[in-house]
Order: sequence, then C-alpha cells, then structure tokens
Amino acid sequence: MNLDMDNVEVFDAGEKGRGLRTTKDLWAGEVVFAEPSFAAVVFDSLSQQVCHSCFRRQANLHRCAQCKFAHYCDRTCQTACWDEHKQECAAIKKYEKAPNENVRLSARVLWRIQKDTGIVSDGQLTSVDQLEDHVADMLADDFKELKIDIQNFLDYCPKTRHGKEYIAHIFGIIKCNGFTLSDQRGLQAVGVGLFPNLCLVNHDCWPNCTVILNHGNQSALNTAYHSKRRIELRALSKIAENDELTVGYVDFLNVSTDRQRALKHQYHFDCTCKSCSEHLKDDLKMAAKETDRNKPSDELVKEVQEFSLECLAKVEAARTAGDFHEVVKLCRECLDKQEPVLGNTHLYHLRLLSTASEVLSYLQFFSEAAEYAGRLVEGYIRKLYHPNNAYLGMATMRAGVTHWHAGLIKVGHEMICKAYAILMVTHGPNHAITKDLESMRMQTEMELRMFKQNEHVYHSMREAALQNKPMRETRLLHQH
Repeated sequence: MNLDMDNVEVFDAGEKGRGLRTTKDLWAGEVVFAEPSFAAVVFDSLSQQVCHSCFRRQANLHRCAQCKFAHYCDRTCQTACWDEHKQECAAIKKYEKAPNENVRLSARVLWRIQKDTGIVSDGQLTSVDQLEDHVADMLADDFKELKIDIQNFLDYCPKTRHGKEYIAHIFGIIKCNGFTLSDQRGLQAVGVGLFPNLCLVNHDCWPNCTVILNHGNQSALNTAYHSKRRIELRALSKIAENDELTVGYVDFLNVSTDRQRALKHQYHFDCTCKSCSEHLKDDLKMAAKETDRNKPSDELVKEVQEFSLECLAKVEAARTAGDFHEVVKLCRECLDKQEPVLGNTHLYHLRLLSTASEVLSYLQFFSEAAEYAGRLVEGYIRKLYHPNNAYLGMATMRAGVTHWHAGLIKVGHEMICKAYAILMVTHGPNHAITKDLESMRMQTEMELRMFKQNEHVYHSMREAALQNKPMRETRLLHQH
C-alpha cells in the first residue's frame, strides 16, 4: 500500500525533535495527507456498542463466536477485520477474558510489528519503534500503572518473544502518541489508534492544521483510502512552502498555564509556542464583566469563579447520574450569579452555556437552549478560537440546529451556513457530518423561503410536523 506523502517532509525541528514541514504552498481545507491506522481498538466501555472493524456505533452488532468479545456490523466487517483480530481472538479465548484497551492495543501493535517490521507502506515516514515513549519521564503513579499493564500483557500473551523493556517502550509510545477515534458522525470518542506519520506532527496551541477521522471511501481507486480508520491532516489556512505543520494536542479553550501543565503531564514537554509564551487570550478567558459605569471587585470575581467551579463539578455529577433537570437547575442558578460579574468569554461561563444548551435541547426546551447556544457561539467568535476551528464549527452547527428547532428559522439557517463553511475546511465535503449539514442547509433554506412568503403558514406546518414526527436532526444533535 502506498500513501501519498508528497506534500510533506521530515526535518529537524530543534528542541522539539523531528517534525513535518510542507514541500509546497497549501490552501485552507486542503488535505495535507491521509493515513490509515497502524493498529486501533475500541474502548472497553463501548466494546458491545461499536463495530471493532469500522468503529461505527449502532445497535444489534454481531458477536464473534470464538472469543465472544469482538462485535461487528455484519460478516463483511468481521471478514475485513479477521487479519487484525485472528491472534487477538485466540489470545482472548485462552486468557478467558479481554484485557483493557491499553493491553489490547499494545498487543495489536506488537503483532503488526512482528508481521510488517513496523513499516506497512512506502509512504510511512517512520517506524513505530522510532517514536518517543517518555517512559523515563513518567510520574510514579503512571509508572505503577505501566508495570501493572506489562504484567497483564504477559499474562495475555505468555509466549511473546519481547522483553519487559521493549513492551514498556510500546506502552509508552501509545500513551504519548495514541489518537482518539470517533464514531461515524465524528460526535463521540469510541476508540484509540496509532498513526505513525501523524505522530511526527508537533504541537502548537494555535496550529495551522487539524486532524479528523474520515471513515474512508470504499469506491476510491487508491486502495489506501479504503480503510475505515483513516485520519486526514487538513490545512486550516494558507500554509507556505517549508512551514512546519502543527496540530493542537490539547484544547485551546484553557488558559496557557493549564495547557502547559496538561502537555507536560501527558506529552512530557514544555510548550513555548507564542500563545503560551505571551499568554495570548488568557485575559479574555478569565475576563470580568466591565461596563462604562461599573467593574466588579477582584474579591467578587474570585468568589464567583470559585462558586462556578463548584457548580461545574455538581453539574458533571448530575449529568453522569442522568439527572438532567438537576443539571438545568444548577446551570440556571450559576449563570444568573455569573451574569453581572464574569465576561461572556470567561471559560467557566462558556462551559456552563455549553452544557445548559445541550441538555435543554435534549429535553426539547428549544427556545431557552437556543438563547444559551447563541451566547456560547458569540463567546467563541470573540476571537477565542481560530475562525476555522472544528470545535467552533460544531458549536455553531448545534446552535443553528437548536435555533431551527426553536422556530427561529432565519438565525438557524444563518448559523448552519456558517457552520457548513467551517466544516468544509475542517472535515471536507465527503465527511458524513458535512453531508448531514449540507442536507440541513438545503432544508432550512427551503423553510426560510416558506417563512418569508407566509409566516403563519410556516409556523402551522412546523407545529404539525413536530407533533407527528421528531426531526432526524434532533436525534443527531442528541447523539453528542
């Protein structure tokens, strides 16, 4: 299998080690490269809800009759995955249970290395062996977990020819380089995989590229694109020839010190990018509300921030317990307290708006959900995110759908169009969620024309439709 890597080359990125840079000018939305997974597994918690071959989440999956652990859409998926699953199937049968996802992925990686010596195509720029593991940098608790995983691996694969040091190397590589895989809609994390070329792309908190999972095109002439676990590295804006390619390892919607702490813990490096060095946008993310007449005191801001943190913890607990009405109650209470004190770009304010709008939409309180979703997007748009950031695109899409369901067709259509423009860059025209969004855009455009012709008729038809059948897009929105 050949991968097209003509757009990039490996270079010495100084203190960051190896990196990838462009060999020509790239434009916003252009696919820099695509890469199938070297190995991948479904999360333990979703092993019965997600196909172990194509990573689609759906009901009524077929279970492997041998190991009784792996699940598949149908015989086609099972047959396609058999080469990967064959050794795993025998190991699970003998072990009499499936080990955790870290052990399963490490085993798959080692079996693949043994079969293909770590290089599976001419376009693979590095062997798996050459990737960083940072085992020596692990904290005591992480190292303790590593030792447990190694012992579980040896119990799972007792005949392995690899020593503990090499097995630790593979576990370390996965911990530092594993990439989360989403379902077919890109709405939920369902597994983890290893993509060697992607591992060469260094971090920047304000990156010039984004990574998405595209489940492939089985009709493509190039068989490299037939994989159902394929990432695409896509340019977010114009990138000049010889510029380094970067992606964000952590969400930018955190202050610089928190991002640096997370990067140090997970990836063992000190981020010195411009956004961290100059603490860019930290002031917006922790902003107090200021008016011409009044500015809240530092003591009051601190008090409301502490209250917000406590409330966010309670919200998460209530959400986990499925008590959505309690979630709404807590969000309303905290948002009321934040309103006169925190700015509309403050992180704690945005997190509550996000949760409130999502849960209210799930409970079908669309008008209130639309208000919060609109404020959330406005907060994002105030230059917290890159204009082509995928999170911004998804938030704008949800806000548009929520406004649409609330009967605010004009605003809803406008937001859906904005989201579509962003996702055309971040996901591309062939991604499932972009295609869904295109359908919504066409539907809302038709409804907007109807609304402009006769508002009364439009609202009457909308109410009748809602009473008869819930919209497909409502279900999509609630999958997140």
